[in-house]
Amino acid sequence: MLLIAATLTWLLSLPLRTVSLVDPLKSLMLFAAGVLYGLDADPRAPRLAFVLWLLALWAARQSISLTARGFGKGEDPRYQSLRWTSLYRVFWLQAVAAWIVSLPLLGAFASNAPVGLLDCLGILLWLAGFVFEAGAWRFTPYPNYYGTLCVWCGFWCIAASAGAWWSAVGPALLMLMANPRLTRRPAP
Repeated sequence: MLLIAATLTWLLSLPLRTVSLVDPLKSLMLFAAGVLYGLDADPRAPRLAFVLWLLALWAARQSISLTARGFGKGEDPRYQSLRWTSLYRVFWLQAVAAWIVSLPLLGAFASNAPVGLLDCLGILLWLAGFVFEAGAWRFTPYPNYYGTLCVWCGFWCIAASAGAWWSAVGPALLMLMANPRLTRRPAP
């Protein structure tokens, strides 16, 4: 499903001549993955409702923020040379990344283990990341990277509390993607 959403958005990006549509799409793909996992989960899973609400809040804020920030500015220069190869180099790559990053959601929903202290830690970490993303723009050049990493480490703590330690691969991928040496972004 994520590949379908990515492909349809890529098709929309062609006549609009902007690959930058992928930026707000990222959070929406993560939300879609969470909803799909939730639909397949036991409705009695104790983490299902509160994790979906946290995910919805984060995805809405992230998508709205990125759309508003890029509105009227044209295509991000990083994407201009990639327009015709952007389907697999940008959109499909983001869909695969979203699937991997979303694994803590799958882990959180797959268990009926009771909510515990690690869940509370996860919620606090999520809240710190959410607040950081929303309010740290004047203090750091990349609040979305740091805040998003905290949000998804929070989701991982919740998944780990449900027994899904294996889902650490999601936040680990985010850490790799946020590394300026690997992504060619200047260090803050």
